[in-house]
Amino acid sequence: MSIADALLIGGGVNGGLSALMLAASGMEVVLLERGLLGGESSWAGGGIVSPLYPWRYSAAVTALAHWSQGFYPGLGERLLASTGVDPEVYVTGLYWLDLPDEAEALAWAEREGRELLAVDVAQVREHVSALGDGFTRALHMPGVANVRNPRLVQALRAELERLPNVRLVEHCSVQGFLRDEGRVCGVETSQGLIEADQVVLAIGAEAAPDGLPEAATRLLALISPIRGQIGLAHERLTDHVVRGPGAYVAPMGEGCVIGATMEAGERSLTPDPERCAQMLAAAWAVLGQAPKPLKIEWRAGVRGATPDGLPMAGAVEQGLHLALGPRRNGWLLGPLVAGVVADEVEGRSSK
Repeated sequence: MSIADALLIGGGVNGGLSALMLAASGMEVVLLERGLLGGESSWAGGGIVSPLYPWRYSAAVTALAHWSQGFYPGLGERLLASTGVDPEVYVTGLYWLDLPDEAEALAWAEREGRELLAVDVAQVREHVSALGDGFTRALHMPGVANVRNPRLVQALRAELERLPNVRLVEHCSVQGFLRDEGRVCGVETSQGLIEADQVVLAIGAEAAPDGLPEAATRLLALISPIRGQIGLAHERLTDHVVRGPGAYVAPMGEGCVIGATMEAGERSLTPDPERCAQMLAAAWAVLGQAPKPLKIEWRAGVRGATPDGLPMAGAVEQGLHLALGPRRNGWLLGPLVAGVVADEVEGRSSK
């Protein structure tokens, strides 16, 4: 039987970043994942550290997102220094083309004190040479960062494996919860029992584990699946994030990412050829037709979504915490979720 200060169930962005923060405080941490660390929706995303339309979100989401935009460059530097793996976090800026609610966006920026500028399309073309024809208006937010999330997952794994007080257990499913005088004190898994002072549930949209306490089960019933699909083109078509009607294109490594769908109720991890073709057509409208046939790899991930788009983070009963439900903003809100969880767990550990 393994014993830990903190046991995290789910190796996505919330679980991985929470494990990293808890380990930094000196806790003995176990991170369980039913598949591979970051192998589902955390891996299948565009890596844009901003809501695509921040003025359309609640003030709470945009405030949290603003904080994360300053968090990732520092995290990337720390992970590169300690592991040698570069997550490739770059401030690229974000252009929007022909927004139907441009006036609302500018009013939001003025009200919130955010840098958002109306720019001439000719200026956009100076920075994005492949820009398609026919656009008449553009907005630019210069401080937006972009991260290569498969590399970030790789760097996060390397860091967690390097730390002596972290144990990563993959291909491990939870089969029940352990209790002691009404307090959650560990789990029964496919690889044996694990006791822990504090347990954190950081799963995505999958079904609740067997034996989950009733209070947590009621909250998980509010989480619904949302599938997102993206394409990875093996050619660098832009150095900036560009959002047009129906699609965005963002730099990622030596290529770029094309995205993204947001399909409520869909759970399949198999990309849909019809939806992918629609995204590709919209992307070519943004950048102009590709100069030659491109190799594009399509990916799908399923996120858990709360009704209001805000994550559930914090204690739900004695010994049990939740870190759930950021919709398509997992990497964006993950640092805040992990911070809340770390503060809660560190304050409640019996050691």
